[in-house]
Amino acid sequence: MDIKIIIIIAFSYLYGFFEVFMSLRQKQKREKEIVKSGDKASIWILSVFIGIGYLLSFSIGATKIGRIYHWDIFFIIGAILTIVGLAIRIKSILTLKQYFTYTVTEIENHELIETGLYKSIRHPGYLGQLIIFVGISTSLSNWLSILLMMTPVLLGYIYRINTEERFMTEQFGQKYVDYQKRTKRLVPMLY
Repeated sequence: MDIKIIIIIAFSYLYGFFEVFMSLRQKQKREKEIVKSGDKASIWILSVFIGIGYLLSFSIGATKIGRIYHWDIFFIIGAILTIVGLAIRIKSILTLKQYFTYTVTEIENHELIETGLYKSIRHPGYLGQLIIFVGISTSLSNWLSILLMMTPVLLGYIYRINTEERFMTEQFGQKYVDYQKRTKRLVPMLY
């Protein structure tokens, strides 16, 4: 097996373990602080769609179907995208501090954060994750891997973002509506 494939798979598992570890750690700390949940199973739906994306992407990536034969270039581009995505993800978590949750919930004394990356986009953590998934699938040097990873992942995030934004509007009312008018969902000045 090619060393690049081993690195991609190893990173994917490490990243998955990081997210699961953070989720479990946070769940233990937050259980008593949760005021209201509005998740509507979006965390599970998102997880299933991400799993489908990984399965499809790695399955086709293991074949020569859709292969782009500039392996080293795409591996490097994918690695850079993954690092950038991870930095955005971590920065967004650190900006939210105690208000960061894996499920769509309201925490005691919840405040709307509008600083850092949240000044121009509403979901920088999701943007970071999407960039990570683009990076992982790009590093496989297969255009079908990118398509098969990102299609289900995007569907999962669209559901998650819509669920979260409805909940935030319920919790913060006009303040959140005004915030939506000043910011974009994922990409500054575009979307």
